[in-house]
Amino acid sequence: MRKLAYILPLMLSAAPLSAVTKNSVKKKATHAKHATRRYRPPQVHFSPIAQRMAFEAISERAVHQAGTLEGAAGLVPFFEQISHPQGTGSLHILQYGDSHTASDDWAGMMREAFQQKFGAGGSGFALAGHPFLGYRRFDIRGSNSRGWYTDGLAGRKGDGSYGLGGVSLTTQSSGETVSVSTNCEQIELHYLQQPDGGPFEFAVDGVAVDTIDSDGPLAPGIFRFSPTPGAHEYTVRTLKKAPVRLLGWVAQNQSGITYETLGINGAQVGMLLDWNQSILAGEMADREPALIVLAYGTNEALSPKWTAEEYSATFTEVIRRLRAAAPLASILIAGPPDCEKNLRGRHYPFPHLEEVIQVQRRVALENGCAFWDWRTRMGGPGSVRQWVQAGLGQGDFVHLTGAGYRLVGSMLFAELMAQYNRFLTVRAEGANGQ
Repeated sequence: MRKLAYILPLMLSAAPLSAVTKNSVKKKATHAKHATRRYRPPQVHFSPIAQRMAFEAISERAVHQAGTLEGAAGLVPFFEQISHPQGTGSLHILQYGDSHTASDDWAGMMREAFQQKFGAGGSGFALAGHPFLGYRRFDIRGSNSRGWYTDGLAGRKGDGSYGLGGVSLTTQSSGETVSVSTNCEQIELHYLQQPDGGPFEFAVDGVAVDTIDSDGPLAPGIFRFSPTPGAHEYTVRTLKKAPVRLLGWVAQNQSGITYETLGINGAQVGMLLDWNQSILAGEMADREPALIVLAYGTNEALSPKWTAEEYSATFTEVIRRLRAAAPLASILIAGPPDCEKNLRGRHYPFPHLEEVIQVQRRVALENGCAFWDWRTRMGGPGSVRQWVQAGLGQGDFVHLTGAGYRLVGSMLFAELMAQYNRFLTVRAEGANGQ
């Protein structure tokens, strides 16, 4: 925890992030960048003294409060993989979740910490283009022309053929483009092969290097390219008026860790059951993740139709399918943070928040997964008010600021590394005892 204390001042150095939540979308929108509208939480103001006192209290708790990671035995396969010497290929961590994940502040902090300790494996899988307004990756930049349609967002169930990230870009026009700029040792374009799928051109720094035909039986398609060293811009351009669906990019190095942000605003864990399982399984087999993080619960806690029985069955089925698609991966379930809603000037906890956390904990431990109680780690029920007062939470009392999310990432990483060090100690003692 000493390392956490060292980086706490850094948490305040970044500007707050405006949250993006599940607002209404225009069904006929064609520009992927305008698939959702930005939500700006109400502004709240506190005196500098009150803000400093709240921040100091949270900092003290972050450093000295006992961890809340349970079922750490479920992480042993992951610990085994990251303990191997570098040079045997990159290892991949996938974090699925809602808007807390989609902003990439929390996941981005985890990425930085893992890559600093175990080596930088690149950005890994990222969604194609800029599929919705709240989507962000700090380690890679993507863009697209206006003629693409985003599928897979909350409220856009579609056909489920979305691949690893649960979101796709589709067009039926010629001359539409999607680009990404990155520096990596390996680049992959993930697309949907489909009957009557159209051809598209793949270019590097504006020079066409190949043409890919996406026509064929429904299945995930992957185009791989080995670039020359250095940063490049990779561009896809459609060539005919025929359907083309893009699922994402993979930019990675020969070794190190990738931490891949797969959050969708307004998402609930049950959305994963709507995805085409054969396509997801194919994509998952290509990534071979060492760890899958599931970070849901905020939106479920607000649902008037939520029941513990249905949620338990849904979460259990999601775990079963992920295990079938990625049998070597450990699974970590991160519970939702403390959240409150404002009714006529008074704050109330989300109606099912405590029940959601209890169901997640039980399902995780029954299925050999690790569980991290984010709400308790924040300080328990009502603690979000102190985070807002400290400048670490936003005025909607749901989302955190960029600094707040990075502090959460630091706390979770510290707990994971504490368990990893225990694993190394036990393994060494076992080897010495033989």
